[in-house]
Amino acid sequence: MTKRNKIIYWVSTVWLALGMLSTGVVQLIHMEEEVTMMHHLGYPDYFLTILGVWKILGVIAILVPKFPLLKEWTYAGFFFAMSGAVFSHLAIGDGAADFFGPVLLLVLTALSWYFRPTDRKVTGTLI
Repeated sequence: MTKRNKIIYWVSTVWLALGMLSTGVVQLIHMEEEVTMMHHLGYPDYFLTILGVWKILGVIAILVPKFPLLKEWTYAGFFFAMSGAVFSHLAIGDGAADFFGPVLLLVLTALSWYFRPTDRKVTGTLI
């Protein structure tokens, strides 16, 4: 892995972790703005708890060494959660400002996944 790729990986991964951790915490504590947004999107309050727990656990999974299969699932979960947020905002006609956070986290997820070191990748066949 080149020095440039390591820098891209760590910068995108740290920013991804900070973004997911911060949004996970505000969702877990049911911050008023998050509750309002979930209602606006048409989701129930308990969805905040589920997303918050998953995001915080996902940050841990991405940052700890080893467990490449868990990391693969975590990246997929982050991708599904953020693309789901983008499509939820699209479905109700929200403006560009509402897309910024989810799109940024989606891009950081893709960058972190793509530039991850070999020891953080699943190797071989699973079946």
